[in-house]
Amino acid sequence: MSQQTVARHKTALSRTALSRPMATALSDGLLDPTCSVFDYGCGKGDDIRHLRSSGYEVGGWDPTHRPNAHRTPAKVVNLGYVLNVIERPNERADVLRAAWALAEDLLIVSARMNWDARDLVGRPMGDGLVTRTGTFQKFYDQNELSGWIEETLGIKPHAAAPGIFYLFRDEAAAQRFVASRVYTYRPRVRIDPQEHYEANKEILQPLFDFMRNHARAPSPGELPLEQSEAIREALGSLGRAQRLVRQVTDDAYWDQVTIQRRAELLTYVALSRFGRRPRFSQLDKPVAKDLRALFGNYQEACVQADRLLLACGDQPMLYVNARGSRIGKQTPSALYVHRSALGELSPLLQVYEGCARVLVGTVEHATMVKLSVTEPQVSYLVYPQFDQDPHPTLQSAITVNLRKLSVDWRDYSRSESPPLLHRKEEFLGPDDPRRSLYERLTRSEMKAGLYEHPERIGTLRGWQATLEGAGVRFQGHRLVRA
Repeated sequence: MSQQTVARHKTALSRTALSRPMATALSDGLLDPTCSVFDYGCGKGDDIRHLRSSGYEVGGWDPTHRPNAHRTPAKVVNLGYVLNVIERPNERADVLRAAWALAEDLLIVSARMNWDARDLVGRPMGDGLVTRTGTFQKFYDQNELSGWIEETLGIKPHAAAPGIFYLFRDEAAAQRFVASRVYTYRPRVRIDPQEHYEANKEILQPLFDFMRNHARAPSPGELPLEQSEAIREALGSLGRAQRLVRQVTDDAYWDQVTIQRRAELLTYVALSRFGRRPRFSQLDKPVAKDLRALFGNYQEACVQADRLLLACGDQPMLYVNARGSRIGKQTPSALYVHRSALGELSPLLQVYEGCARVLVGTVEHATMVKLSVTEPQVSYLVYPQFDQDPHPTLQSAITVNLRKLSVDWRDYSRSESPPLLHRKEEFLGPDDPRRSLYERLTRSEMKAGLYEHPERIGTLRGWQATLEGAGVRFQGHRLVRA
């Protein structure tokens, strides 16, 4: 088959929802109806239709389905699964450059990953293969795609998800995105009832949220004008409002907020080192003020963050941190943590996980994170029924090897006996409301003798055999006689 007879027009798919790259950008807060969008290589135009129905200003061009449409600049440009269907490498690079030239603020680039080729039948052609339907497909490794984009454009891409990258025109916008990826956690707050506070609770909530999120009081202009005026009208000044908030809460709570915000900022500054670390003037203004308030200056934060990065390469140091963690479930080779509890890990372990996220982006639907303590490796595990099933089974796993800079995917959905979870409460944070329910179940299972042979119960078949032997079954998260 010659290059001229590759059937590119057959690669366009029909979708009933937004494509994965567009949906990812939407969930990351990078698309809103006020910005123009252009879909470069839009296929049959399903993304255009979906976004227009939501009030977006959207255009698109496709060599087969919309060849006469004008290729116009837009705030956000999407190059979705186009590069992998082009059989000529030089043309791929030209298409990437053309799409980047149209992007005023953001370019979204996506391509299919190597694991998509595992069940695909075809024959080799160039650096890809030709499928049975006559289409060409070039499959990428995550690091390969990132490196090729940077080499072609001279711009460092930011991993949004496996196979999806963002390229920002403005460095401050890029840093806002990096900062937004840091996991946040705040301890539960206990408020002492006080009539003056309760009467103004709704008005004070924006101020309370700001102080909780930033571990400092807002500077003039950081709260929306309408909210600031409402607080002044009710309490006289922002200063009085801040003192009232502190009066009805414990100092220990705000100490914990400060500790957590410092950990978040250190993680952000450490991860920013993977690109060209921004100057202080390039930082998002609220982040810059947080750094100055909590570290004194940006340089001190960079020094501490670099120490954390260095420690991430020290396996014994990681081992000690993981073994000392009060969060997560310990095994001989790893620490397992529910996604909701990542922000409660030590700063070193947060940076360790963040290093993997720099390479792979956000793994959609990942329930659990496995932090290896024997090798530099982080895995993202998908248990779709974690909340509903008392013992959910593993559907898939994405593993990031930080030494090899590789990303691999494994599918367990077709397995007759996939791995499954026990003692779900151990994966959660101490304040998680689900813990008590899961703990009661674990106690009843232990009483029934279900954990007497742990080597038998790690997979679905072994667990089912154990339940059958004990004559029990589940009703929700309750153990009952079969």
